[in-house]
Amino acid sequence: MEDRLIAEEIKKLKEERNAIILAHFYTRREVREVADFVGDSLSLCREAVNSKADVIVFAGVHFMAESASIISPKKLVLLPVPDAGCPMADMVTVEALRKEKEKHPDAAVVCYVNSSAAVKAESDICCTSSNAVNVVNSVENREIIFVPDKNLGAFVSLHTDKKIHLWPGFCHVHENIGKEDIEELKNLHPGAEFLAHPECRPEVLNFAAHILSTSGIVKEAGRSEATEFIIGTEKEIVQNLKRKYPDKKFYPVSKKAVCYNMKKVTLESILNSFQSMEYEVKVPEHVRTKAKKALDRMLAVSGT
Repeated sequence: MEDRLIAEEIKKLKEERNAIILAHFYTRREVREVADFVGDSLSLCREAVNSKADVIVFAGVHFMAESASIISPKKLVLLPVPDAGCPMADMVTVEALRKEKEKHPDAAVVCYVNSSAAVKAESDICCTSSNAVNVVNSVENREIIFVPDKNLGAFVSLHTDKKIHLWPGFCHVHENIGKEDIEELKNLHPGAEFLAHPECRPEVLNFAAHILSTSGIVKEAGRSEATEFIIGTEKEIVQNLKRKYPDKKFYPVSKKAVCYNMKKVTLESILNSFQSMEYEVKVPEHVRTKAKKALDRMLAVSGT
């Protein structure tokens, strides 16, 4: 079945089920085009909270669907591809985090939303790439265990006087962006502004004109007077930017910057999800209540 017909069938079933489709920026173009809302982790969290739909179909990865289930337990949350995971989220476990907490009993745990519900439940507060600095500075504790992204944690450490204990996790998409990638593009496009995601390595961030979340990169590209940009995050966003701002030029920082898990979600998988009402993501209540406190604290922080 061609994409147009699949999209029409999805729209029909979506209305019948009183459903909403939430899609991350890094998913395929055709997937984003059938979504009711496209955004980054923080904005998708807010949409899940505010939605009046009975069903949320999450075009993203597992931890995102879990977050929707944590915040909206009465809604049916479906993940079209059940094995669409996040390698970084798998780099921290509850058992390992508990051992780290024993080493630093006075530290608060700030947990990046790119983590499992179980890890969120072991944390004091969550954060996203757009609000991590504000979240860390909102915590009373002078010591912070920051999980699981060492690069985002290192970026935050430059903007706080708190002691940050970094977890050795990373996003492979951003970790694979190298200093040489920036240098090469800077030579080719000397007038281009480099907009980087804080999940990039510190030596890469040193080249950035602005360090921003994915949605922040989109906004900055629109308001900036610059006409050329090197985009330091998953390369899918470049096509989105080209369509949104056709009078400007955008260059992906690396052809290797691809999140293959995000690309697992297809129109066919979304259609199947509606037809079969699969695959449900449901967080156990004893985990959900603890994880929700960490997410609620994040959403309550001023400036997020």
